[in-house]
Amino acid sequence: MTPPNQLLPNAPQQRTRIKMCGFTRETDVLAAVLAGADAIGFVLYPPSPRSVSIERAAALARLLPAFVTPVLLFVNETPERIQAACTAVPGAMLQFHGDETPEFCAAMSQATGRTHLKAARIPLTEAASFDLVKFANFHQQAQALLLDAHVDGYGGGGKTFNWSLLPPNVNAHLVLSGGLTPANVADGIRALRSRGLSLAVDVSSGIEADKGLKDAEKIQQFVAAVRAADADLL
Repeated sequence: MTPPNQLLPNAPQQRTRIKMCGFTRETDVLAAVLAGADAIGFVLYPPSPRSVSIERAAALARLLPAFVTPVLLFVNETPERIQAACTAVPGAMLQFHGDETPEFCAAMSQATGRTHLKAARIPLTEAASFDLVKFANFHQQAQALLLDAHVDGYGGGGKTFNWSLLPPNVNAHLVLSGGLTPANVADGIRALRSRGLSLAVDVSSGIEADKGLKDAEKIQQFVAAVRAADADLL
């Protein structure tokens, strides 16, 4: 079968969707929405400095207007807690950021009726050693693969991996993450835009004043940098 990314070889590039993650405060959520974020992530992994409770995530998610998607981030979580979070946050997408198997991710999507992202943790110094094509084949049920740097603590480390070493043609929607900032996000978009079915970006530490505390000016600068990159590439 012809891979989906080869069905429309002359199709115009889509605008780059923006996910922002690790929110803990109402003011930060509102600033991200005002700036134009497409998705807002809440970390439900207790060891993380950006972690919030299910109840807190639900309260923050209620601030989101229509068509801005809440995303619930889990790391090796139990099905019971995932179910509870989905009940508390209607319409949320799931993000599996740990060692979850394709079978587990697909089962939780089916059980909750939610789509999911699966994080691919790319080595910092040997990105070419990570078989992203094979990973995409294993996780065909994921709506997109989130490409993050492999750091201690399952993300949020502000580190980038070598984007140029990723394969040129991946049969999956891609979300670039890991160390993105207003200064480098355009470079990431240029490096990866043509390598998957589509490209989105995900930022956490790059828009922060401190861990879990966002900076409204950095949020605006990040969105402006993404939009400028899109304008250059159209």
